[in-house]
Amino acid sequence: MAKAGDKSIIPDTLIRQKIYFARGVRVILDADLAKLHAVTTSSLNQAVQRNREPLPEDFMFQLSKKETENLIAQLVIAKPDGQGGRRFAPHAFTEQGMAMLSSVF
Repeated sequence: MAKAGDKSIIPDTLIRQKIYFARGVRVILDADLAKLHAVTTSSLNQAVQRNREPLPEDFMFQLSKKETENLIAQLVIAKPDGQGGRRFAPHAFTEQGMAMLSSVF
C-alpha cells in the first residue's frame, strides 16, 4: 500500500485509465508513459531511439494514421493541428516494451 505523498508508486487506477487496445494487444501511448515517468514525450522517444536496436512489434510500434484518427475521435489524444497537437503518430508500448523502457529510466 502506498503512503500519502509517496511519488514512487503509481496508483493502479491511474495506469488502468491509460491502457488502450491496439492491434489486439494492451498498450500505453508514449505521451502517457512519459507522464508516468515524469519526462517529456520527446525525451522518452529520444531515449528509446538511443537505447534500442530495432524493437520487435511485441514491444513497441508506431500507430498507423487510421489508429491515430480513432484515438483522436475518442478524444484520447489531441488533433495534430493547432496548439498541443502532435506532429507524429504516437508510439504504443506493450507490457514488454514498458518493462524495457523502465530499465532505461
